[in-house]
Amino acid sequence: MFDKVAAAFSVVALGAAGYAVFQTGKMAGTVSQTAAVISAGGASGQSAVVDAAAIEKYMAENPISEQMIASYLREHPEVVIASLERYQLQQREAQQRQQAQADITLVSSNKKEIFEDGYSFVGGNPDGDITVVEFSDYNCGFCKRAHSAVADFIASDGNIRLVVKEFPILGPGSTLAGRAALASAMQSDSDKYEPFNDALMRHKGSHSEETVMKIAAEVGLDVEQLEVDMRSPDIDQMMQRTFELADKLSINGTPAFIIGNQVVRGFIPAEELQRLADVARSS
Repeated sequence: MFDKVAAAFSVVALGAAGYAVFQTGKMAGTVSQTAAVISAGGASGQSAVVDAAAIEKYMAENPISEQMIASYLREHPEVVIASLERYQLQQREAQQRQQAQADITLVSSNKKEIFEDGYSFVGGNPDGDITVVEFSDYNCGFCKRAHSAVADFIASDGNIRLVVKEFPILGPGSTLAGRAALASAMQSDSDKYEPFNDALMRHKGSHSEETVMKIAAEVGLDVEQLEVDMRSPDIDQMMQRTFELADKLSINGTPAFIIGNQVVRGFIPAEELQRLADVARSS
């Protein structure tokens, strides 16, 4: 398969090269010389304008042999590599544009559940002009990095409303920590969620029941009540709704962010969060 692709690229490269040199009025004697002239921008030192029809006509009148193709490939393998890399880049960019367009529709169709679900923690500036939604997991290394980045971004901007979606996908320890975080907001002293969330994220290593309950006690939560609340049907429902929302949004990893109508799947630094918030403000 690669040989066929390489040969095809070589034919086009040779044909374009030959035609461009022909247009400049300086025919090269060998494939290497032709390639050298093209690399330098043609005989006049300026880029030649070559259209597909003209190349096809030139190639029909100046057939290229397999030996020429093989020679060109041996001497200029970078031509094929560069062409494949450009093609792959174009494919990725096209897919990203399609996904970005699809994300706009997905966010619009699920706006209330994304921004106003009634149970996810709301921090930052509750009256901020831009809402940033974060899907996170307490056992996710990139989420721990994102936690600091988000804190810096919110402090720097000052007008960001943050919604945290508990999205535990990395095993039992993650699930336990996520349920505990949601349950912490059910206690009468419900302002413990934020310090609990912060301490869970700053913990080095994975979480277990022991680490979660130890941290809960350290931030002043009623651990016995927390254990009861964690098992409640309300927490089951919250978890189910978040997972269903993530599925609708094609979010299958952490961290993930929604900023305006854009969905970002993966870690981004504070500077990029700020840039996306500025884009959302201007749209």
